[in-house]
Amino acid sequence: MSSPTDSELRDILARTRTIAVLGAHTDPNKPACYVPDYLHGVGYSVRAVNPVFAGRVMWGSPCVALLTDLGPLAPGELDMVDVFRRPEFLLGHVPEILAVKPKLVWLQLGIRHGEFARTLREAGIDVVEDRCTLAEHRRLGVPPIRD
Repeated sequence: MSSPTDSELRDILARTRTIAVLGAHTDPNKPACYVPDYLHGVGYSVRAVNPVFAGRVMWGSPCVALLTDLGPLAPGELDMVDVFRRPEFLLGHVPEILAVKPKLVWLQLGIRHGEFARTLREAGIDVVEDRCTLAEHRRLGVPPIRD
């Protein structure tokens, strides 16, 4: 899924319930804060992952240092990892992503990495690159989660 269709994106966003935000931030002016804030506001369960803010409550749950610290969500129950990290840091996250085995890894707008995406796809994890979850959710008119 290197360039998903609108229908595929709509389906991804409609079936997703739990999102781990890799590189979550507390500054409301940064996309790594206002994008997950929006996602939480429309009903997704958002879990923050950033060692700088570990222990701080963000979007109703304590922030964790690593994806593998998510506890009962991992492995197998994590729908999406939404990535707000520069491309040069992505390969360092491969072991923890493979350990929690999300259904999908979504790289935010401006983030692409061929080797990273290929490695995850070979492990059976879908990857969306260079797209903003907030913008796509709004553009596609995905309804808020009500369950």
